[in-house]
Amino acid sequence: MLGLPQLLQIGATTLAATAVVTALTVLALRLGRRRGAGARAAIVLTGALLSVIVSTIAVATEMYLAAHDVVVLAWVIGVSAMLSMAATWIVTGRTARASVAALIDDTRRVGAGDVVGPTATGWREFDDVSAQLAESSRRLAEARAQIAELDAARRQFFAWISHDLRTPLAGMGAMAEALEAGTAPDPDAYVRVIRSKVHTVNQMVGDLFELSKLQTGTLELHPEPVVLLDLVSDAVADVQPIAAARRVAIAQDGIDGRVIWADPRELTRAIGNLLANSLRHAPGDSTVLIRADTVDDAQLVLSVIDQGPGVAAENLGRMFDVGWRADAARSSDPDGGAPAGAGLGLAIVRGIAEAHGGTVQARRTDAGFQLDLLLPTDRSPREG
Repeated sequence: MLGLPQLLQIGATTLAATAVVTALTVLALRLGRRRGAGARAAIVLTGALLSVIVSTIAVATEMYLAAHDVVVLAWVIGVSAMLSMAATWIVTGRTARASVAALIDDTRRVGAGDVVGPTATGWREFDDVSAQLAESSRRLAEARAQIAELDAARRQFFAWISHDLRTPLAGMGAMAEALEAGTAPDPDAYVRVIRSKVHTVNQMVGDLFELSKLQTGTLELHPEPVVLLDLVSDAVADVQPIAAARRVAIAQDGIDGRVIWADPRELTRAIGNLLANSLRHAPGDSTVLIRADTVDDAQLVLSVIDQGPGVAAENLGRMFDVGWRADAARSSDPDGGAPAGAGLGLAIVRGIAEAHGGTVQARRTDAGFQLDLLLPTDRSPREG
């Protein structure tokens, strides 16, 4: 039986041999740091096997084995190590290279804009990376589609706003030329029309400025407790000429006695835009109803309901997008009553609602086509 001195000698010899081989392995890894993962793995595996081989032969030599026995032991260990390395390289190395090559190919496809699926490699780490890459490619595809959609909407919006601004400006220019040349049959009427068109252009420019503040988050709200009836009355007074021109009555239900924490100027604008939209599409000799309800004592629902045809179900979610209009003809004054503007009114309503911590929605009901402005009844989280 080996004594303590012999065991300590074996341990010291093994430690020394392992340290030398490990140092050489680390040096080889540093020199080959630009090589692939497979080559670096082979260096590590070779170092591990050489550490065992050198330690075993060194200890066997110190044990004063016959030279013949040491040679036999060295051949057995060496051949076994080489065969193990070869098997490991063939089985594992080729699989790893194939998995890495598949990931590289998927990465290139993602860079080219393709959507890739997860690849089962048999390696858990590689499978996780492949799954994440597939998810990233899906999200990138969705983001590209959204960007393309937004870009198309932006181009369409600028085309529409250019048309809507050009039409009244061209009319004002023609009338101004007629007044200057003295050929206007009724100068006073021309002046009234020019003033009306100036008001329309000014309103459109104001809407653009308001929308820019909403979209950039620079709109400053000044909320305070306000009586809802006062806001509705002001909004109704603003659109009353349009209602009278279209012979549409405006009725109220559940408005009286309600107080809400809001910016009175911005909320009046939102209510006015909802009313103007409903008046634009309500049939003549009908009634537009503005109604207030409370949901769970935490949310006020202000609804504007008209008897118009509304919009198709697939367009309900788009009604509050910038520039969207149901009128395919894009006329700026459909019936000579309610100007269609630039498709900004409902987008401004949504921005004001969200600035107050609320939202908007559109739906068809038995009572008619309904636009809902949903606002929290307590203080808005975005106040101040």
